[in-house]
Amino acid sequence: MKEPKVQVGILFEPQIEFILNGQYVINGIHVTGRQVATYDEEQILWQGRLYNELIFEPAQEQACSFDLIDVTIGINFHWERKEDQRFLGALKLIVENKKLTGINVISIEDYLTSVISSEMSATASLELLKAHAVISRSWLLAQIQKNKEITETQSSYSAFTETADELIRWYDREDHTNFDVCADDHCQRYQGITRASTEIVQQAIQATRGQVLLYGDKICDARFSKCCGGAFEEFQYCWEDVKYPYLVKQRDSKTIQELPDLRIEAEAEQWIRTSPEAFCNTTDKKVLSQVLNNYDQETTDFFRWKVTYQQKELSELITKRSGIDYGQILDLIPMERGTSGRLTKLKIVGTKRTLTIGKELEIRRTLSTSHLYSSAFVVDKKHIENGVPSSFTLTGAGWGHGVGLCQIGAAVMGEQGYKYNDILLHYYIGASIDKLY
Repeated sequence: MKEPKVQVGILFEPQIEFILNGQYVINGIHVTGRQVATYDEEQILWQGRLYNELIFEPAQEQACSFDLIDVTIGINFHWERKEDQRFLGALKLIVENKKLTGINVISIEDYLTSVISSEMSATASLELLKAHAVISRSWLLAQIQKNKEITETQSSYSAFTETADELIRWYDREDHTNFDVCADDHCQRYQGITRASTEIVQQAIQATRGQVLLYGDKICDARFSKCCGGAFEEFQYCWEDVKYPYLVKQRDSKTIQELPDLRIEAEAEQWIRTSPEAFCNTTDKKVLSQVLNNYDQETTDFFRWKVTYQQKELSELITKRSGIDYGQILDLIPMERGTSGRLTKLKIVGTKRTLTIGKELEIRRTLSTSHLYSSAFVVDKKHIENGVPSSFTLTGAGWGHGVGLCQIGAAVMGEQGYKYNDILLHYYIGASIDKLY
C-alpha cells in the first residue's frame, strides 16, 4: 500500500487570505505571494475570475509552504482564538454553506507529525508519542474508510433521535462530507507546521511508520480523550449504537482489575465522589505537562472536579445553549449512564418544560459555556424553596468522552516504563498492531 494523502478542512470563511511561500502551480500557471479568494454566489472569486474549485499544488513538495491568515483554533472551547498558520502540501478551496472552505491536502505521515506536535506537549516521552502516532494514524484511516463506505452505499447516517420527551444527539463525523477530517478537537487538533515539530515527535512517527491498530482485519476506530476518570467508556454510549469489541469497559489500572457497574446510580455516585486508584489519578506536573499544551494547562483538576451554578445562571445558560426555555430549573436527573459513569441521558426538569437529553457531548454542551469536562457527574441541589433550588453543584470525573486511550493514563504508563505496544493494548482490548505501508 502506498502512503495515502488526507484532506483536512482548516478554515470556513466568506473570504480567505493566504500567502504562498514559494512557487505553487494552478491550471499550469505558477503563482506565489499574498492572495485573496472571496465567496461570490456559489463560486470562488480569485484574481477577477470565478471558479468552482481551486487547487494550489506546490512545485516542490518539501520546499514550499503556505500561510492561512486568521484561522480559528479551539472552536467553542474556553481557549478559542485566532492565529495565522503555516502548512506543507497543497491548498484546495471549495464552496460550502455559502462560505469558502480551505482544505490542506497532505501526506498522512506529515499530517501526523503536526497532529502529535499539536496534541501533545514537546516534553512527552517517546513511548507515549509512539502510542499516539499509532492511534492517530488508525483513527484517521478508519474515518476515511467509514466516509468511503457511507458515500459508496449512499447510506443515510443519522446522528440524532427525537421524540416529544427526548432529544438524543451525538457528534461525530457526519458533517464532514467534502474533506476527510477537520483541524480542530472535533477531529484531531492539526496546525500544519505553525509550531515546529520536535525531533522526538519525528522519531516517534518514523519508528511507527504505517503502523495501525487492527481488530481482525479491520482498522480500529481508535478514539482517545484527555482523562477517562479511572474507567473506560464504551463507544455506543457516546456515538451510534455500535459495540466495538476493542472499546470496552475496564479499569485504568494494572494493580486493581475489578470495576463496579457504574451504570448503576449508587455505584456511579460512590465512584465519582471518591478518588479511586488509576493510572490517570495523578497531579504530577511533569506527567500532566506531557499531555497538556499551555492553553490546556489553564485547567488543573482533571480526575475529579466541581462546578457550581446559581439558579438564574443555570436556567439562562441552558436556554442559551439548547435554544429551549425550560423556565427555572427544578432538577437534573440522571436517567442512564455508560460503563465509566458518564451520563448518556439526563432529564432536565424546568417550570416550563421537561426533556431528557443525550448523549454525553450534548449534555456537556448544554451545561457549560463551552464544554463541561465530562458527563460523569452527580448533582447536589442547595437551598430549595417552593421546589426551586437556589444552586446546583456538579461533582464530576474525567475530561472528555473516556473512550479508548486515556492520554493522562498513557503518560503515566510511559513514565512507569511501559512500552508503546503495552500502552496501546491496555486501552484497545484484544487489538493487534500491524504495518500497512
